[in-house]
Amino acid sequence: MTITPSPYASGAIATQLGDQGLAQQPWWVEQWMELINSYRYKKRLERAWEYARSSNVTSIRFEGRRVHARVQGTGEEPYKVKLWLDVLNDDDWGYVLDALTQKARWSAQLLAGVMPQDIERAFAASGKRLFPFKLQEVRSECSCPDKANPCKHVSAVYYLMGDRFSEDPFVLFQMRGRTRAQLLADLAKRRRRALAKQARQAAAAKGSQPVAEAVTHPVHAAIKDPSRWWRYGAALDSDLVVITPALEGDTGLDAAGPLPLAEEPRFPEANLHFLEHLKAHGQQIAALAMAKAMGPVNGDDG
Repeated sequence: MTITPSPYASGAIATQLGDQGLAQQPWWVEQWMELINSYRYKKRLERAWEYARSSNVTSIRFEGRRVHARVQGTGEEPYKVKLWLDVLNDDDWGYVLDALTQKARWSAQLLAGVMPQDIERAFAASGKRLFPFKLQEVRSECSCPDKANPCKHVSAVYYLMGDRFSEDPFVLFQMRGRTRAQLLADLAKRRRRALAKQARQAAAAKGSQPVAEAVTHPVHAAIKDPSRWWRYGAALDSDLVVITPALEGDTGLDAAGPLPLAEEPRFPEANLHFLEHLKAHGQQIAALAMAKAMGPVNGDDG
């Protein structure tokens, strides 16, 4: 069995859980937390929340797809907790990997440690899901005498799992049967196959045509000077160009989605101020670009 070491495997576990929960967390953490917060036994959740925040969860470790934890209750010995999800079989993962390979953005975001907002579209090809649809899909066991499931000890571990997902979204993939290393290796292998297939197709197409002498083309200046990438020197037909301001709230930052900015507890408002300044700067540059575009061209005052 593959064992993935966890930095939280011994001693009291530090956590970002606060009185108001996990503030300003990525969307995938919020989606995970919504499941446990939908649990109808609110008193049990209150106890679980206190356990999670008070370091009663003394260890968490991963063994393959299972999460093993120890939670100190009212007894002398801590309770043993197991938590896991149903794994996808190899055929299901094949569909998922094919979908991930076809959309480079998904692979790029995962490599950057960001969970793509539409990641479930890749899993839809297999008829499966990455995120559990309901709380009952999160399997769990606890050595405590409480017959309810999840009990407060399992729920405390569940809360901390959301805390850890904010640091490593690949934990979810591991619980579905693929570690980070396996997933990235499979993606790289499929990407190489796709490129090799394209090369064979290009070679076959080239072989069906008359062989021409190799022609050496001069290297374009933009290859050596990246600053030229943002220039366009050719004149545009003014009848074909319509310049309009962006719709309210429709900016590049909005289209990009939440930025993966690191949180600094000492300066909780830092990221908000940074984004505000970034948007203000973008609006200023856009206004200057609009003024320049709408101004006279080549000395024409009309």
